[in-house]
Amino acid sequence: MAANEAGLAAFQAGAPMFQVRDLRTSILKPASFSLSAGEALAVRGASGAGKTLLLRAVADLDPNEGLVTLDGRDRSTIAGPEWRRLVGYVPAEPGWWAGTVGEHFGEWTAALAFARELGFREETKAWPIARLSTGERLRLALVRALMMRPKVLLLDEPTAALDVASVAAVEALIDARMRAGLAVLWVTHDAEQGKRVAHRLLVVEAGQVREEAPEWTVISP
Repeated sequence: MAANEAGLAAFQAGAPMFQVRDLRTSILKPASFSLSAGEALAVRGASGAGKTLLLRAVADLDPNEGLVTLDGRDRSTIAGPEWRRLVGYVPAEPGWWAGTVGEHFGEWTAALAFARELGFREETKAWPIARLSTGERLRLALVRALMMRPKVLLLDEPTAALDVASVAAVEALIDARMRAGLAVLWVTHDAEQGKRVAHRLLVVEAGQVREEAPEWTVISP
């Protein structure tokens, strides 16, 4: 067995579903972490620290190096479009390329199962994209990502522009998908949200990624 194959085998032994080792870019320093099915990692850090760069590197949207595996499969063996289906990414500013909501969904009837949980109705299909608020765009982008049935979901401030009720709806929907096995990497500036949605915490500071004991698990002496 070649040395790199031996290293991969050791890395995967008793492995969680999703593993990242020494993931790095020209800006992001080597990052390592793992996720089990149904688990969420909150990602915290100041603006410009590198949180979005981390998600984009995991999604393989920017040049990067390192070892990333999903269910024991090395990312390098999976075609880009298939990887981004399995590891879905919802950016802070989702892209829209057609005139109406429905044109962004292969089957709107199927999408309604998720969309209704976020406050949308059948007629939302005909809404012009131009009339959508920032919050509506974020919620519909989440529906679009969930329709791909990813195993891992990368969320970049998915509730930043939402009111309290919409935040609760998004968190409930993601929680339901996590109970079905979805793993989530969730960027948030809100410490209370991190406490609600995540099991563990990553902190990003000046491109350096480290795992910390989240404040909600620290037991005072």
